[in-house]
Amino acid sequence: MENVFVLLLGFPGVGKLTIARELGSLLPARVVDNHWINNPILALLDDDGRGPLPDAVWEHTAKIRQAVLDTVTTLCDPSGNFIFTHSGIQGDIRSLTSYGQMRKAADLRGALFMPIRLLCDEAELVRRVVSPGRRDRLKSIDPEAARNRSQTATVLEPEDQNGLTFDVTAISAEESARTIYARILDRASS
Repeated sequence: MENVFVLLLGFPGVGKLTIARELGSLLPARVVDNHWINNPILALLDDDGRGPLPDAVWEHTAKIRQAVLDTVTTLCDPSGNFIFTHSGIQGDIRSLTSYGQMRKAADLRGALFMPIRLLCDEAELVRRVVSPGRRDRLKSIDPEAARNRSQTATVLEPEDQNGLTFDVTAISAEESARTIYARILDRASS
């Protein structure tokens, strides 16, 4: 399978990167985690992973994301597969802009674009967000923020015929990757 763009959407702690790594070995594909894009900016801040970040942070990360996507569309092997992760929120303009950037890059490559929404129940999300190693990767570790997000927000819901939404609360990353891979095979053959 060639020239596939997978976009894993879900709240912090849902397991986007873990699932992306599993899926990356099935496709195979390069994984472009949202923290590849965010961390050059986040590393410069005195952030403890528990408080809100200044809004201007996201303006800067958008520039990095665009540079990454420009590289993917102009310099990378046209047959290459990519898996992106994103913490998109329904109704949030920044989330929609980020989604649009990734969708446009897929379109420029003529890639099969697969937005995948990963859902997780609140208690499990809170448990996962405080797991060891997240802070080392400059990820959010605030259980209250995870709880609040779960209660007041919705994972970005793009309208796309290739999309898939499923709950990963009680299934492994390997099983999640196999589910996504089956969807990719199905859509690629349509």
